[in-house]
Amino acid sequence: MGASTLNQPDAGVGPSGKPAETAIRQTPHERLSAIGLRPVGRASEFADEIHGLMAKTPLFSGLELEETRKLGAFMYVYEAPAGVTIISEGETGDFMMLLMNGMVDVLRRNRYNFPSRIAVAHAGHALGEMSMFDGEPRFASCVTLEPSRIAVLTRDAMMLVLHDEPRLGSKILLKLVQLLSDRLRQTSAKLVSYLEAAREA
Repeated sequence: MGASTLNQPDAGVGPSGKPAETAIRQTPHERLSAIGLRPVGRASEFADEIHGLMAKTPLFSGLELEETRKLGAFMYVYEAPAGVTIISEGETGDFMMLLMNGMVDVLRRNRYNFPSRIAVAHAGHALGEMSMFDGEPRFASCVTLEPSRIAVLTRDAMMLVLHDEPRLGSKILLKLVQLLSDRLRQTSAKLVSYLEAAREA
């Protein structure tokens, strides 16, 4: 499916054609198109490539190729030019993206309100997944450093995955719980280290 037949993908329509909850708001796809990203097709059309990338991504590692195809039917692929802020710190998170190629600068404002680099994302990195699930404000901004291709999964589409493909949806949610548990353990370990260092000071 080319750009001519995918000018405005619907954020909440899966392969079953069921509409998602409608609200008077701009969808993630409308926002991404407005900032200059070009939709190129459903992610299922890039299943083999995406499957290899997802193997590197904790949230999607372990998915079979057929499961990747099923999930890809709920995702859209975009081409992004360099210098575009795809995710903005502080905004509501209602989509995540898998970086297929290119590089993305991950920036967070420091105490002086100046953007500071915290990471550079490469192919296979997932961005924005936590705020997509919990709806909390974005932790950081993501800016393309070079022309990049991304696969986008919206929250509405994820709800459709859970409805239309419950086994696949449950598998992804279990991975998310494991990720959250790992991050909580890491945060707790750091906190304990800081407290012990403060006592010894």
